[in-house]
Amino acid sequence: MHPQALRQKFHTGMFMGLRIIWPILSMLLGLMIAAGQLVGVLEGWSILDSIYFAFVTGLTIGYGDFAPTLLATRILAIGIGLCGIVCTALLAAVAVGALAAAFRDVFPQPGAPRADP
Repeated sequence: MHPQALRQKFHTGMFMGLRIIWPILSMLLGLMIAAGQLVGVLEGWSILDSIYFAFVTGLTIGYGDFAPTLLATRILAIGIGLCGIVCTALLAAVAVGALAAAFRDVFPQPGAPRADP
């Protein structure tokens, strides 16, 4: 029973957390895509290649198949990377918070009050 209850509490907490940060997250994702498109226009890449570059750079994967050559596009790539790091940090923070809340609810400490909504 505990794994199913834990999973349900985690999913509920994750959904509620994503509802709170969604405006910030969507703004950052839109900014990454817009900056990727600008890099693509300046570098002469296609739209899909520009979006691919933005997410590979934003997630700090960096395959290297697309690399900006101009100074302005390199600076934009740094901005894309920073936006991606903030997106990843927001998602990780929400997930950790949801997991911690789920553990507190499913496995309460002796003498600690339960946080049932």
